[in-house]
Amino acid sequence: MNPYLDALQPYPFERLSALLRGVVPSADRDPISLAIGEPQHPAAAVAREALIEHLDGISHYPPTKGGEALRNAIADWLAMRFNLPAQAIDPEHNILPAAGTREALFSFAQTIVDARRAGAAVAMPNPGYQIYEGATLLAGAQPLYLPCLPATNFLADLDALSASDWDRVQLLYICSPGNPTGAVADRDYLLRALELAERHDFVIASDECYSEIYADENEPPVGLLDVAHASGRTDFARCVVFHSLSKRSNLPGLRSGFVAGDAELLAQFLRYRTYHGATLGAHVQAASTAAWRDETHVRENRARYRDKYNAVMPLITEFCDVTRPAGSFYLWPAFDHDDEQLTVSALRDENLRVVPGRYLAREIDGLNPGAGRLRLSLVADTAGCVEAVTRLARVCETTTV
Repeated sequence: MNPYLDALQPYPFERLSALLRGVVPSADRDPISLAIGEPQHPAAAVAREALIEHLDGISHYPPTKGGEALRNAIADWLAMRFNLPAQAIDPEHNILPAAGTREALFSFAQTIVDARRAGAAVAMPNPGYQIYEGATLLAGAQPLYLPCLPATNFLADLDALSASDWDRVQLLYICSPGNPTGAVADRDYLLRALELAERHDFVIASDECYSEIYADENEPPVGLLDVAHASGRTDFARCVVFHSLSKRSNLPGLRSGFVAGDAELLAQFLRYRTYHGATLGAHVQAASTAAWRDETHVRENRARYRDKYNAVMPLITEFCDVTRPAGSFYLWPAFDHDDEQLTVSALRDENLRVVPGRYLAREIDGLNPGAGRLRLSLVADTAGCVEAVTRLARVCETTTV
């Protein structure tokens, strides 16, 4: 067996299942789950229709790098969304479709990391998406955790590592808007990351799968590619971004996303993926093309999430420390209670399922940045989210500190 498998940590939902094993949910309440970040809004109609129309595509093997129509649609979307010149993104060399960002984020580390180099390391946010850590361990590198704390507006602290540690880093994962914090990186932050990458010679993998869910319609989050291009890095050297239709278009089951950026890196990633084999069928590509070319459903999707935040924020701020995030569909509240105890009480007393914040982070030097917090995914409808927060308030009133 691969010896690196032994280094993998249990996934957060494995730990959650173990924590709640034997807990009997309150029979007086209908179940509500804010635990899993799975979109519940209607899937993009344009994608559903295209998927059905092109079902004959299942009769053919798809090309690993995707079809020209899909890559052109992605290039056009990137240029429009991130204010890039039309010619800045070459669909032939700067774009590679992928079976969702989870698969791509994992396999990218297998392409980039050279475990033969002494002290091979990958830096990542803490808390963060556990795929970053698993990808690092299975690539034979050491994870280096960048705490996401209130002092840095919940962005991964780029000052947390010494210069000698940055010299060991081969890959930096960043996530904006962040999971689970919802923090959004501004231009200065991304420029700082780019400068570190150049000084210490590492690659940046920017997970931007929540980029289309944000609070202010007039201020969409910036992305790594537009910051790189605007600063004169027009070849996107050391820069790769990951986008998905899962959150943007409510299509998590379609398993469709893309990777874009540095052409030399993507050429090697394509080489890896030729063996790895995670390709998109022609019917999935047709649905994806339709989704990337339509913004109406995306604006409607954002409006639904804004309605939820508008409804729950006046309620939840009454009993915990929480800030409305600039992006994503999460809340990351802090409590005066143990997060595991709150999670058990929420299910037992209110039939409400949430995730302890500590399960999404790692304890480093005695500090777990998620301890005492919960991740709440606002994926239920507005009434369900309001009811969930109301129940959580009761749990906080009755749970002993």
